[in-house]
Amino acid sequence: MHRVLRAAAAAAAGIATAPTRRHRAPSWSAAAARWFSAEREAMSYDVVIVGAGPAGLAAAIRLKQLCRAADTDLSVCVLEKGAEVGAHVLSGNVFEPRALDELIPEWRQEDAPIRVPVSSDKFWMLTKNKAWTLPSPFDNKGNYVISLSQLVRWMSVKAEELGVEVYPGFAASEILCDENQIVTGVATNDVGIAKDGSKRETFQPGVELRGRITLLAEGCRGSLSEKIITNYKLRESGQGQHQTYALGIKEVWEIEEGKHKPGSVIHTVGWPLDMKTYGGSFLYHLDDRQLAIGLVVALNYRNPFISPYDEFQKFKQHPAIRTLLEGGTVLQYGARTLNEGGFQSIPNPVFPGGAIIGCSAGFLNVPKIKGSHTAMKSGMLAAEATFKALVEGSSMDLYWENLKKSWIWDELYRARNYRPAFEYGFIPGMALSAVER
Repeated sequence: MHRVLRAAAAAAAGIATAPTRRHRAPSWSAAAARWFSAEREAMSYDVVIVGAGPAGLAAAIRLKQLCRAADTDLSVCVLEKGAEVGAHVLSGNVFEPRALDELIPEWRQEDAPIRVPVSSDKFWMLTKNKAWTLPSPFDNKGNYVISLSQLVRWMSVKAEELGVEVYPGFAASEILCDENQIVTGVATNDVGIAKDGSKRETFQPGVELRGRITLLAEGCRGSLSEKIITNYKLRESGQGQHQTYALGIKEVWEIEEGKHKPGSVIHTVGWPLDMKTYGGSFLYHLDDRQLAIGLVVALNYRNPFISPYDEFQKFKQHPAIRTLLEGGTVLQYGARTLNEGGFQSIPNPVFPGGAIIGCSAGFLNVPKIKGSHTAMKSGMLAAEATFKALVEGSSMDLYWENLKKSWIWDELYRARNYRPAFEYGFIPGMALSAVER
């Protein structure tokens, strides 16, 4: 961030500077006022967005689209903790393009990284040595197997083309508030601090990014979002129930040509998990011989000795899975948490000075195992409310009102009983899922 500030100062003075990172340098807008204090450098924007995932970038793009349509301008900044946009986006993804169709209707003509339509959709029940094919509870017709990290990189370029300033490599660590406890932005963390808390010679204070509106799009269990939800009691003024979580472990493999079936989608339940543990696995065939494989385990498992990582290793040794992976190579691996609370756990997403969007608020559709489309739509709704608040003087509560009228609300409401049913065991849960569909 300090290099960015120096580059900005040099640009303002008309001095040429060399690019400081591989990511495309932001275009500094004249609307962004900047000042410096003895403690921390600071920048001011109309809108500060924390997180360059599907929700945050959809919000940024929609804001700039509204600005162009109204022949006005708002300065928008997106802060991303990953070293580059997409670095922390891990989801193995069967993508539903509903929200993207609304946001960028012409995406099919713009070389978006969405090229592999779902070609087959299978659902297996696994025992230790067998894979039994069951009727698929999923409807993935019209969906695509994608790399979500590639999609958000593409969306980042689209956002920057519209004038959004995107800063990867800087994590927001602090919420800024005024004397009335209205959120006024975020700050990055200080660096160069010793173990005992003293400042080293390399110490540099964090940077303040102040915004008239702050949108939090940190993803599942975002640290700032959780603080906001707790401090402003947003859970209590929303649907009321606490959020529940699962852990997803994922690997991307390059497999042999003869085993690769682009667009093939397989979901499994059963082994290696027991009947009292909610979870399942996925295998998604992307392009270029790549396969995304993963296991999701609900974190309310009753067996205290269970290890999701070890269960994933067992899963890969299943005869139906091992034969697919033999001769292949692991390219990437990682893990992340998922929201599973669903409709009952949605908080009021509006707080004084901003709003929470995407998986930070918990819009994952559990039976679909999809949240990217709902995250993007929530970002778009928040952007529309933000635009009206800044340009027309309306309230950010419009976001909460419009959210309840949107297809997100209808979709999550219809799926509201799916996850709770599995608290009574695997068989009752499967029975209810069949009835609800």
